[in-house]
Amino acid sequence: MVSRSLCSAGYDSNEKTFDKILIANRGEIACRVIKTCKKMGIKTVAIHSDVDASSVHVKMADEAVCVGPAPTSKSYLNMDAIMEAIKKTRAQAVHPGYGFLSENKEFAKCLAAEDVIFIGPDTHAIQAMGDKIESKLLAKKAKVNTIPGFDGVVKDADEAVRIAREIGYPVMIKASAGGGGKGMRIAWDDEETRDGFRFSSQEAASSFGDDRLLIEKFIDNPRHIEIQVLGDKHGNALWLNERECSIQRRNQKVVEEAPSIFLDSETRRAMGEQAVALAKAVKYSSAGTVEFLVDSKKNFYFLEMNTRLQVEHPVTECITGLDLVQEMIRVAKGYPLRHKQADIPINGWAVECRVYAEDPYKSFGLPSVGRLSQYQEPIHLPGVRVDSGIQPGSDISIYYDPMISKLITYGSDRTEALKRMEDALDNYVIRGVTHNIALLREVIINSRFIEGDINTKFLSDVYPDGFKGHKLTENERNQLLAIASSLFVAFQLRAQHFQEHENSRVPIIQPQVANWQLSVKLHDEVHTVVASNSGPTFSVEVDGSKLNVTSTWNLASPLLSVSVDGTPRTVQCLSREAGGNMSIQFLGTVVLPRATLERFLYVALHYFSCPYPNPNIVYDESLLLKEMAVMKTATLH
Repeated sequence: MVSRSLCSAGYDSNEKTFDKILIANRGEIACRVIKTCKKMGIKTVAIHSDVDASSVHVKMADEAVCVGPAPTSKSYLNMDAIMEAIKKTRAQAVHPGYGFLSENKEFAKCLAAEDVIFIGPDTHAIQAMGDKIESKLLAKKAKVNTIPGFDGVVKDADEAVRIAREIGYPVMIKASAGGGGKGMRIAWDDEETRDGFRFSSQEAASSFGDDRLLIEKFIDNPRHIEIQVLGDKHGNALWLNERECSIQRRNQKVVEEAPSIFLDSETRRAMGEQAVALAKAVKYSSAGTVEFLVDSKKNFYFLEMNTRLQVEHPVTECITGLDLVQEMIRVAKGYPLRHKQADIPINGWAVECRVYAEDPYKSFGLPSVGRLSQYQEPIHLPGVRVDSGIQPGSDISIYYDPMISKLITYGSDRTEALKRMEDALDNYVIRGVTHNIALLREVIINSRFIEGDINTKFLSDVYPDGFKGHKLTENERNQLLAIASSLFVAFQLRAQHFQEHENSRVPIIQPQVANWQLSVKLHDEVHTVVASNSGPTFSVEVDGSKLNVTSTWNLASPLLSVSVDGTPRTVQCLSREAGGNMSIQFLGTVVLPRATLERFLYVALHYFSCPYPNPNIVYDESLLLKEMAVMKTATLH
């Protein structure tokens, strides 16, 4: 569920805004808005589909109204049902979150007709910035850098080819009303332009009901950097620094951070000032985002403006200390901005990973559906924020976006923020659905990412054959084998302990194992491992290398913190079979070692009146079992 926030924005209880706000959304963003409303003393109304009746956002809100069945067209996009819910609950304002109706000018007009405040920009700004052709013309007029291209609507494939030749290949063909990477194609020659025009127009028509296309120069290997802006109804506007959003798959963001490691103060200021110029040109009054493409020489070009709260807004909150939802509510009520541009800081560094119920081994993430059988957020760690709208038992369904949460870490600098993200990903327990933790962890520890050598093609460049999971070094492999072997023995010892209690009426020998000789299979390779334990520490020899593995060995916990020769690791034992098969999440990636017992030596600690065994003799397994059988038979008779 929604965890503690890392932003430090205060609230003036004497500043009156609204008595009741309806949140026209679901999931984590609905929870996020409700959280700020509670802080401000505002009652909240949740809407939900029938399958979302038990969702976290419904439980958090003061009131809840069902607006239809599961399909979004019949519930979260059902304007008639939502307007009825507003009238029924007498909500004074509506926060749309992101997605769904957040950039729908018709919805904003319906609210205005009923004297209900839309917590967002006015309809003029939504319409102007929602149309890529109109927004580009407005950007040019406001002296914002734009990508060279054709400013009008492309009529047909022949005209598309003519325009592409004039601009110069490669070109980007994209839907005028598009977003989220839909209706976009890159063309490198005439044939690809014809195909791209056909496919993009079809996708645009089906996704947005608008098949208009535009063509512009394609900036190869760019960074995607956006500027957060905030405007009020009094003509004031601020830029709240940038967010680096270059790590993407299928034109959708995966990892974001603030600030950008690439920008210098001069470029940052120039981008911020142009973003504010555009916001003022459309009289923008809310939180919004101006997106830019930035080339290797720090030339930047306007891409689009999102007239809503962005998914990745938490990283901006972390480095500025502002609560953007609170600012949106204040502006919607008519208050002027409380801050000047000089007041906006960059304090520390923040990173956000979008945790999805997706299989990262298939095209960097294909949706996975299912029920969360176990779920535990890493909010016990310092500098961690989790924005989510789920709990154990929640369903990830086919009807909605498969996002599980937004995992945010904050540190005094980028190194600390990334280290905290690495630890947070290792400590995140998600069972019941496939997730993308492995991919996220690999991205943030990749040398190119750490050095800041990134662009929007990062994933395809680093993983040209697709994502394969973490590739173990020899040292990491030995650590894993030592941990897996220690786990196997720990489970065996626990089973023996339970067996002794179950058979407490029958006196049996309580032996101490001197050595466990195991055969561990990992990635089709078999390794010989010898393990022995002394208290919480296992001494393990793996293929001739000796390692010490120390832990509390709380086998009931989903997380196991271990130290391997002083190196801390957090692992998750996802499953274990009696035959020795184990599923372990190690360094983010799930591995499947199999441990089998080859031979073990016992030293008997004590015995009963029976002369077996001799405590001064070391027995092998077969002899000891025979002696134990004799003892048991003698006792029963």
